Amino acid sequence: MATAATDARAIAPVDVSREALYVENRWHEPFAQLRREMPVSWTPESPYGPYWSVVTHELVSKVELDTETFSSSWERGNITIADPAPETNLPNFIAADPPLHTAQRKVIQPAFAPSQMRIREQQVRERCAYLLDKVPVGETFDWVTEVSIPQTMGMLCIIFGMDPDAESEDLKRWSDFASGVGENSQTEEYRAEWLTQMHAMLARFDQLLDERRQAEPGDDLLSRMVHSEAMGNLLPMERLANLALLLVGGNDTTRNSASAIVRGFDMYPEQLDVLYGDASLIPNAAQEVIRWQSPVLHMRRTTTRDTELAGQHIPEGEKVVLWYISANRDEAVFEDADRFDVARANARRHLAFGHGIHRCVGARLAEIQIGTLIEEIVGRGWRIVPQGEPTRQASPFLRGFTSMPVKIERRG
Repeated sequence: MATAATDARAIAPVDVSREALYVENRWHEPFAQLRREMPVSWTPESPYGPYWSVVTHELVSKVELDTETFSSSWERGNITIADPAPETNLPNFIAADPPLHTAQRKVIQPAFAPSQMRIREQQVRERCAYLLDKVPVGETFDWVTEVSIPQTMGMLCIIFGMDPDAESEDLKRWSDFASGVGENSQTEEYRAEWLTQMHAMLARFDQLLDERRQAEPGDDLLSRMVHSEAMGNLLPMERLANLALLLVGGNDTTRNSASAIVRGFDMYPEQLDVLYGDASLIPNAAQEVIRWQSPVLHMRRTTTRDTELAGQHIPEGEKVVLWYISANRDEAVFEDADRFDVARANARRHLAFGHGIHRCVGARLAEIQIGTLIEEIVGRGWRIVPQGEPTRQASPFLRGFTSMPVKIERRG
C-alpha cells in the first residue's frame, strides 16, 4: 500500500530498466521526457525492484561526487540496478567506498600510467593492424566477431600475459557472465552457471597470480596486485571480484564503442569525410564515439542517509540509478545531442567513464583503442557499409551489439 511519502514521488512514466528499450533502440524519447519533466523519478515496480532514476548530466555528476550520501559499496547493494544474490555479490574496488576503494585503486592506477600507456599504444596498433589486415575487403563479414571482440579481448590477453589466440574466447565468456545484468539473469539456473564460469575464471587467474608471486615485482597489472599490501592477500571472493571488474571494465566499453564507430559513420557519413579532411580530429572523434554510444548504460548507488535531490526526498537505503546514456544526451550540455559529431567541442565532457573517484581507471586505454581503430579506417581509405541491421545486447546495464554485418568499400 502506498504511503504519503511514496505518493509524493515523481513516478516515471516508463520503466527505463526494460531491456526491450535497448534491444529495439527505443530509449531516446523516454529519457528525453524524463530530462524535460522529472530529472529525478521513482519507478515503484521493475524486474529489479523499485528504484530512482537520475537522468541529467548535472545531477548524475552531483551524485557521483557525493560518495558519503550515495554509496557504491557491495554491502549496500553493489553498482548495478540488479540486487545481487549473496553468492554473486562481488566485493571489488569499484563496489567500495573510501578508504577501501582508495587503497585498492592506488594499486591498479600505476598500471595505466603514461609510461605504461606508451607501451600499450604500440601493442594496440599492432593488434589492430593485424586484425584489419585479415578482414575481407568487398565481402560481407561480421564486424563484431571479426574486429570488435578480438581487438578488445586480444589486448586484455596481452595485458594479463595470456595467449590471445588460445584464451580470448574464455575471457569473453567470463566477461559476459561477470557483466550479465538482464531479465534472464535473475534465475537460479543462470546463477548456478555464473558460479561455474566465475570459478573457472578464478582458477585460471590464480595460476597467473602465482606466477607473478614467484617472480620479481613488475609494472604489469597482475604483478602490482599480488605484490601489494592492499590487494596481495585478498580472499578468493575478493580476488574473483576484482579480476571480474578488470575484465569487464577492459572489455565492454571498448568492444561496444568499436562497433559504434561503424554505426556512427553509417548514420552520419559526412563525419567520415570530415576526418579524411582533418585527421587531427581523430582523438576527439574517439571521445564522441564513446559519448554517443554510452556503452555502460548506468551505475547504481544506494543512499546512506535521507537526502533530497532535485526536489525529491530520497530515504536512506534506496536504490539510485545514474543513467549515463541519458546524461550523455543531455541537451543542456551537448548541443544537438543525438547527432554524431566528430568535431564536437565538448565531447570530452561525457560521463561514459563515470565521474569523480570512480571514473574508469582504464579510460585512457579505451580511448587509445577507439582512436587507433578510427586512424586505421581513415588511413586505409575505407568506408564500412552495413549489410543489414545490427542485433543489440539484451541488457539495461551495457549497451552493445551482438552482430553487425558489414562490407568494406574503398573510398572513391
